[in-house]
Amino acid sequence: QVQLVESGGGLVQPGGSLRLSCAASRIKFNAYTMGWFRQAPGKPRELVATITTGGSPNYADSVKGRFTISRDNAKNTVSLQMNSLKPEDAAVYYCNARITRGTWEYWGQGTQVTVSS
Repeated sequence: QVQLVESGGGLVQPGGSLRLSCAASRIKFNAYTMGWFRQAPGKPRELVATITTGGSPNYADSVKGRFTISRDNAKNTVSLQMNSLKPEDAAVYYCNARITRGTWEYWGQGTQVTVSS
């Protein structure tokens, strides 16, 4: 069974930075597109960023220029560097994985990000 474990969440002040990590196991990691989602109370689930098997990133407009997604195929990890954080970035962040042309199906447990002064 594919396992994804997120970490790195916490409490930061507006304008601060946080780096999230997702460790994958029981997966042929380099065959999967990886993504980060977030879910805030009262808001729809949002796909924040993706990174393809070839390393090409894509970002939601709301985070472009502030967030950076990366992957380390040797360590089976995907990271999300979040800079210039805003209160509206607060959410539970989840990583996920899909094969090319597939659907998102492997959810982690999530990590809470709180942005507050």
